[in-house]
Amino acid sequence: MAKPKIILGVTGSIAAYKAGDLVRMMGKQGWDVWVVMTTCAKQYIGPLPLQALTGNPVMHGTFAEKEQDTYSHLTLSDDAAAMVVAPCSAQTLARLAYGFADDVLAATALALQAPLLVAPAMNTRMWLHPAVQENAAILTKRGVTIVGPGEGALACGTTGPGRLADLDVIVAAVARAIRSA
Repeated sequence: MAKPKIILGVTGSIAAYKAGDLVRMMGKQGWDVWVVMTTCAKQYIGPLPLQALTGNPVMHGTFAEKEQDTYSHLTLSDDAAAMVVAPCSAQTLARLAYGFADDVLAATALALQAPLLVAPAMNTRMWLHPAVQENAAILTKRGVTIVGPGEGALACGTTGPGRLADLDVIVAAVARAIRSA
């Protein structure tokens, strides 16, 4: 039996440094992990380590970048068992809520015919802002699973909600989504 194909979206958040550990944990589940990154995410972690950990090419950025072909978002979403965006920045949360398809990550999420999960990670004030809460509610109403955020110490030195959910919580949520799909 083929390994379930899981798409991991990585966005521009300091929590992006945890993507390598998340990929390893997903691989231990027997999943075939494919990574897609926003341009901003590449400021926190490069595609090369994620490609080495998954054994799959990492797509990133916009369609204007030469590495992408016109239909890469369709190819990536084909046969996916689930997609999880972790960390999911406030910017990407809004883009997903309003159906923007201006980069490979957002376009892949729109083309997806499998469960979509998002694990927000941002400053507490950003997470609690009414616009961000409304965007999360829009996604929840559409059937998207919101994983977290956790609560605790943040990179900026404050404490509160907005921290990326624990990686084992994210992996467990993806496993539940696959089983229930």
